Amino acid sequence: MRLKRFWPAVAATAAALASLAVPPPALAAAPAADHYEWVALGDSYTAGIFTGARGERPDGCERTPNAYPDLVNQELTEFPPGQAVQLRDVSCGNAAIPHITRESQTPIGRGSLADPSKPSGGWAPVAPQIERAQAGEQTDVITIGVGGNSLPFGEIFSRCLTLGADNGSGRPCRDYYEDPKRGVETLDERLSRIQDEYITMLADVHEKAPNAKVITVGYPSLLPAEAGACGYTDPTETFTIAPGDIPWLRDMEERLNQTIRNVTNFFGDRYVDTYASSQGHDACQPGEEKWMEGFCGTVAPESNWPAGQCAGLGPEHRQTFFHPNTQGHTAIAQHVERAIRLALLER
Repeated sequence: MRLKRFWPAVAATAAALASLAVPPPALAAAPAADHYEWVALGDSYTAGIFTGARGERPDGCERTPNAYPDLVNQELTEFPPGQAVQLRDVSCGNAAIPHITRESQTPIGRGSLADPSKPSGGWAPVAPQIERAQAGEQTDVITIGVGGNSLPFGEIFSRCLTLGADNGSGRPCRDYYEDPKRGVETLDERLSRIQDEYITMLADVHEKAPNAKVITVGYPSLLPAEAGACGYTDPTETFTIAPGDIPWLRDMEERLNQTIRNVTNFFGDRYVDTYASSQGHDACQPGEEKWMEGFCGTVAPESNWPAGQCAGLGPEHRQTFFHPNTQGHTAIAQHVERAIRLALLER
């Protein structure tokens, strides 16, 4: 996706920002503090959802220990970058790009059917993440991992699973989205919309926290380069996704990451590439080589995550639906920690 497509949205954003009474950089500097403030924003790939037990005050967003914000925070606590770092993680499962700065979100965290912490009427709506994080002039670093739910991954993968169950020999999912029914966005249209939403989001973040170093986090490799590495109908891998659709889904993720990278670079922010290093650790790899769980996967026992259609595989299996496991979060954490330390050195 070429940068020239940014200009209509950027021109409007620039005009809006120019009308604001923005003080000179010297006046905008945050007051001295005895710690750095880091705000973590994002979706389920940030929140973790099944990497540990939920906190004492759950809100349906399913933030769990051993997700990468928690792992990075542990390292920054043990080896502080000059001074302590205070983390405020407000990431939320199922968050889309507008939920970061502009729209409230109703969490859909499931827990178990017997979980007493989930209200009978469902979870209460939560404010946009930038507001819940109380980001402002005092904020030093903001990490953002979002975009998949704006495609959305869930809809596309579910459609591929259904279509592949009916026709596993062709490319039914690719055919569906390349020549969609009336009212269904093509992949190109979805990526164009995401580009515009990301521009708006980053402009909002910089306006809200003008002194913060902003870091965006891309998505790790979900699927292998060779479709033959996946066992068709294997629920712990790609289940009923047609093998012919796997290259198209892989290309979809690569294009999403490139869109995020392009907009990030346009704003002069830092992009964390988790895709390259995670290749060969996708959902179709065996045992400990797997950093990404497939349709069904193993989770931390204390996570209380529902089994769904995976109940028959054994007590350790849950419906993970293509999310990073604890090994995946550990790998992502290494990249994010390095990016944060470099960003703080630049302050």
